[in-house]
Amino acid sequence: MTKKFDWRYQLFDSLSFPTFIINPNKIILDINNSLHEKIGKGENIIGKTCHEYFFNSKISCNKAFCPLSELFVDKTGKSKLVMVDNTDNIEKWENRVYTPILDENGEVKYVRICMHDATQVKALEKELQDVRNLMEKIVQSSASSIVAADIKGKALLMNKAAEKLFGYSLEKFQHNYTAKDFYPPGVAWEIMKKLRSEKYGGKGKLTNTKIDIINSQGEIIPGEIAAAIIYEGNEEVATMGIYTDLRDKITVEKKLEKAKKQLIQSEKLASIGQLAAGVAHEINNPLTGIFFSANLILEDQKTDNYIAEEMKYIIEDVNRCKRIVKDLLVYSRQANPAKNFIQLNLLVEQSLSLIHDQKLFGNIKIKKILSDEMMLINVDENQLHQVIINLVINARDAMEGKGLLTLKTYRDKTAQKTFLEISDTGCGIPEKNLDNVFDPFFTTKEPGKGTGLGLSTSYGIMQENGGDISIKETSSKGTTFLIEIPLYSSLQRTHE
Repeated sequence: MTKKFDWRYQLFDSLSFPTFIINPNKIILDINNSLHEKIGKGENIIGKTCHEYFFNSKISCNKAFCPLSELFVDKTGKSKLVMVDNTDNIEKWENRVYTPILDENGEVKYVRICMHDATQVKALEKELQDVRNLMEKIVQSSASSIVAADIKGKALLMNKAAEKLFGYSLEKFQHNYTAKDFYPPGVAWEIMKKLRSEKYGGKGKLTNTKIDIINSQGEIIPGEIAAAIIYEGNEEVATMGIYTDLRDKITVEKKLEKAKKQLIQSEKLASIGQLAAGVAHEINNPLTGIFFSANLILEDQKTDNYIAEEMKYIIEDVNRCKRIVKDLLVYSRQANPAKNFIQLNLLVEQSLSLIHDQKLFGNIKIKKILSDEMMLINVDENQLHQVIINLVINARDAMEGKGLLTLKTYRDKTAQKTFLEISDTGCGIPEKNLDNVFDPFFTTKEPGKGTGLGLSTSYGIMQENGGDISIKETSSKGTTFLIEIPLYSSLQRTHE
């Protein structure tokens, strides 16, 4: 028991974030080394209340501000982003994470409070908002006429210059016209043809091209257009055109493109950049230790064949975990996945074969309903293995060793999509959690049994591979996750 206690204590003490433990009376019982270093070795806060430490106050925090009152009721983890006092006149932020530690009766016995420096995240959020504001100002103040429309041609945005050039207000144009009314007959179709070609600036883009523009008075104006298709995955959802009246040409395309790239990059950094770096730092070190130890056992001549075989599986799984960390980092840097052609059914079979220890499934029955239709897809196999294995393991956990796990494949030729459903007969997902299941670090598992990275990483992988993942249905009788992957066809190959 002492050894087990020492191990857990050392784990608490080695946390890189300042952390302390309080009891239900909000009295600080212990702090880790990181917090010792933060406050100084000479100061002792053990025995004080958390509000005395945070605010130097004898009065408990307001319930609207402090999440502890709610935590003691629903017994689930909370977090609070707060601005912290400083002496440098620099705005600093801290994310405080409150984790309940329950006793054998399920009551909150202690609470662990971790303090994460969130100053950089807030700075990124501010930068992102500044870029968005700048983008709006650039669009509206641009001397070039800017129009965005959905794929059917209904205008979504017209700046003031566009309203002046074409002679329509956005509201009037939306109710009476479509984007093809900007041009002589047949020109709109020709522009879309060029946008879908690789010859005129790359697929989805059209560099400056001279065209005739027709305004509300029927006047033909010599002009120029730079256009783009806006995608969600591989689906065309909108178009954007920048029009220039050649009688008084003012070019702002480069400034707009730069602002657009800054916006995309800021969103990437704010959403998963910090996540990827944290995962690499926290996971790579223990993985290296496991890998080293397994190799030592494998190289020992006295190791029997069964243990040697198990060590090989451990080494293989460690390498797969390292690839997961690498995938997160690659995704955050906007790298493309290493795609190959594979049949969906084969991908499913391979994923199941990678789960070596079938004892993990206990009394769970696995049922496969795999379509006989041709379902060729173009994906990163290793990444999709990771997604499928993660969903299968989650389903197993939800059923607690007993139930039915069903994997079903089918296709929709009209929609050019393939589908994989992974269903369990577990307890289902509470409605209050449905909006958060794909969020990084969100988990309903006990501390130490889940990181909350599985579904968020799976979501990112599916987006990178042009697909999607969603919850098709959930209830007290079980949950079905739906994976959608574009169907690769000879027609698609011809367009490419």
